[in-house]
Amino acid sequence: MDVIRKVYFVFILVALVAFIGGLSGAEEKAKTNINTATIEELASLQGIGEKKAESIVEHREKVGLFTTIEDLKDVKGIGDKIFDKIKDQIAVE
Repeated sequence: MDVIRKVYFVFILVALVAFIGGLSGAEEKAKTNINTATIEELASLQGIGEKKAESIVEHREKVGLFTTIEDLKDVKGIGDKIFDKIKDQIAVE
């Protein structure tokens, strides 16, 4: 009976470690670099359609690279509401 308990304990421990490892991996989704992203990549962000994605690329080409993610709010049509939806999904590096 003692062997069964040990096997059961090891099984539960392995399952718990695998579950926790899966959760931490889900949090590390790659961010979209707003300085290099294509229109298609930008349009895939929540609240950013093709028109806003085109505006982001045009702004980037006209003004230069974004130095912070907050600079994205300088693009016409990108306000606090949209920025708050995507700020955890974007990067400038």
